Amino acid sequence: TYSLKLAFIGTHPPNSAYGRDMIPKRKFSDLLRTVGSIPGLDRLRFVTSHPRYMSLGVIDAVAETPSACENFHVPFQSGSNEVLAAMGRGHTREKYLQIIDRIRTRLPDASITADVIVGFPGETEEQFQETLSLMEEVVFDSANTAAYSPRPNTPAAEWDNQLSEEVKQDRLRRINELNLKHAGERRSRMMGRTAEVLVEERNVKKPTQVMGRTTHGFIVYFDGDIDELRGKLVNVEIDMCQTYYLCGKLVGVVEK
Repeated sequence: TYSLKLAFIGTHPPNSAYGRDMIPKRKFSDLLRTVGSIPGLDRLRFVTSHPRYMSLGVIDAVAETPSACENFHVPFQSGSNEVLAAMGRGHTREKYLQIIDRIRTRLPDASITADVIVGFPGETEEQFQETLSLMEEVVFDSANTAAYSPRPNTPAAEWDNQLSEEVKQDRLRRINELNLKHAGERRSRMMGRTAEVLVEERNVKKPTQVMGRTTHGFIVYFDGDIDELRGKLVNVEIDMCQTYYLCGKLVGVVEK
């Protein structure tokens, strides 16, 4: 018996616009609840949630839908309101932290990942420190980091307040150090737990192992036969935590 998983990809516009043209109107949170009630659906996942469009009701829907994975990818890009405005992101630091607070309140064990850019034109050291302070306040499970680079046909590429590569790379180095520290801290809480894992593939680096993911989205490696376990939900006792993956021992297949 295989497990059924469904993922919505690129959902940030529907978080705001989904269902507006329906009669009666619907919300993205309604869609999550409806799809989440499909018989036999074991996991429901969605990415990405743009903070400009994301409603707090989406978090409530995840908390109240058993098949919904406790994993939120919410890009923040910068912790400075001035930089966010210059980027045209349409949200503030305060709005972002309101979303995080609701996640932590409704789903204390949820994983939260994000995207962040450093070195945007005109970004000061003080504004960069605001990004670091937001990361310290949230403690992300992981973040996709990047230094700003000009893109053709974008307004910022023509601005005359571009930062030097030296400054951008220094800020990227500092933010990556913090990101790695937090990623390790967040995965270390899994030590000793028995986690439900959906088996996906063979571990290409160690063929006697298989790879799967927890409801948090954490990668887990453990000894097992991929031909027997692929697509199944299993319980794994976590006995090693690394920065970006976990290892453990197979306890058994989850009985449906």
